[in-house]
Amino acid sequence: MSGQAVISVEAASVCFKVYKSRRRSLREAMFRSLLRRDELIEVWALREVSFQLNRGESLGIIGDNGAGKSTLCLLLSQIMEPTAGKVTVDGKVSALLTLGAGFQGDLTGRDNIFLNGVYLGFDLGLMRAKFKEIVEFSELEDAIDLPVRTYSNGMRARLAFSIAATIQPEILIIDELMGVGDQKFQKKSRNRMKELISQSKALVVVSHSMPLVQDLCSRVVWIDQGRVVAEGPTDEIVERYKAQG
Repeated sequence: MSGQAVISVEAASVCFKVYKSRRRSLREAMFRSLLRRDELIEVWALREVSFQLNRGESLGIIGDNGAGKSTLCLLLSQIMEPTAGKVTVDGKVSALLTLGAGFQGDLTGRDNIFLNGVYLGFDLGLMRAKFKEIVEFSELEDAIDLPVRTYSNGMRARLAFSIAATIQPEILIIDELMGVGDQKFQKKSRNRMKELISQSKALVVVSHSMPLVQDLCSRVVWIDQGRVVAEGPTDEIVERYKAQG
């Protein structure tokens, strides 16, 4: 694959070790390791996943629930390391993996913009310079000085998206957060993503919305039961995914 790679995933696997246990009392659970009544089992969330994302590309990650998409996002965000294999990221990453991750409910939207910016790795000077743009994009001017705990889920997601999209990260990873807000805001969000792509920013979108993936992404990785089923041009892979029912 030609181009400058910003993300390279080489045979990455993730294994979680969990206890398969019978129902027990809290007292018994506290002494689980001593009682030795539980069976330790391995759950493979990802198995030998490989692909490359080049600068200026937009990649969609699709698959059914439990396929391993969110685990893959954790690897790409460098929040988690693979059990085996290798993940290389060349660039600053901003990840929206959980609705309003990093927000403090008792603080205002204004305070949370600065807090979330630092959480994403950006300095206060940049956040001050971008503050007005973030608020205007979020369309939350009337609520920006209210505690975030008073926000609806849609308002929190809009604020989180506005922060990440306005500070222009080199790599933006979004896990199922594009479907919030009214149609007008969703359209504006899609257009913002296209601007980032045109400015040579890399984008990763995880979504169950095939129209969204087809609109934003040039390539798609389809994951099933932790493995890559197919990878290639968006329309081709989406049609294969839809055909499997």
